[in-house]
Amino acid sequence: MKQRFPGVYMAKHKDDSIYYRASLTYRNKHISLGSFDNAACAHEAYLLAGLLLSDASVSLNSYQNDSVLPFSKWVSLLNFRDNGIYFATPIYIRPKFFYYYFSPSDFFIFDTEDSFYYSSRKISRRGGHYFVADYGMQVNIMSRYGIKNYAVEGKDYRFINGNNQDMRYENIEIINRYNGVNAIDDNGKTRYQVRIHVKGNIHVGIYDTETEAAIAYNKAVDLLKKAGVNKTYTPNYMEGMSPAVYADLYASIKVSSGVRHYRCE
Repeated sequence: MKQRFPGVYMAKHKDDSIYYRASLTYRNKHISLGSFDNAACAHEAYLLAGLLLSDASVSLNSYQNDSVLPFSKWVSLLNFRDNGIYFATPIYIRPKFFYYYFSPSDFFIFDTEDSFYYSSRKISRRGGHYFVADYGMQVNIMSRYGIKNYAVEGKDYRFINGNNQDMRYENIEIINRYNGVNAIDDNGKTRYQVRIHVKGNIHVGIYDTETEAAIAYNKAVDLLKKAGVNKTYTPNYMEGMSPAVYADLYASIKVSSGVRHYRCE
């Protein structure tokens, strides 16, 4: 289609209705600025993008909600201007970490090593959970730290500096890594309590190590299935443990009578 303004191109939808695309080239990088209903808005986007890339006094705090460009595009353009790297996602690089922005005051902090992962995956939010599309699946970003979907902050994991937007690995401590296992203080000593849910929580036992507790949960799952409990449980995977060692521990670990003698009603 014929170009009407610099950086603006007319195009057609499948139904032959007209819309306008805006784009520019900066440092040999062709950047799409989006689609617009009219040429004037597309041209305004082109001019604004040029300003963001050329005027160092314009910052993320300069953003206004009525901007013709979305905030995510502001982040991408300012990062390209300041750091020489263009990301399609709203990443702004710092020397040892990067910000992933949702708004000027709403952002995550990630380790630099995660920049490749999030440069090609947009973070979405739903019900307080954060997901990315990864090979056609919705993946909770907490899973990168070994944190399961049902984990509870403060109980199963915690942010060491108290900032739950700081997602750097050094700031996240895993408290409980296994299904059904909860670390408890037993007279000044850390021990591991195991519960499993049928119609309510059933006490499985308290164990000296996290490994024993995780295997006790697996044993409880097996016993309940044999008793006729028709529920789907996710057993704990014991990474790096040989089958022989697992079998010996499984045989030696005791579980409560409430599990051993459970009967379906």
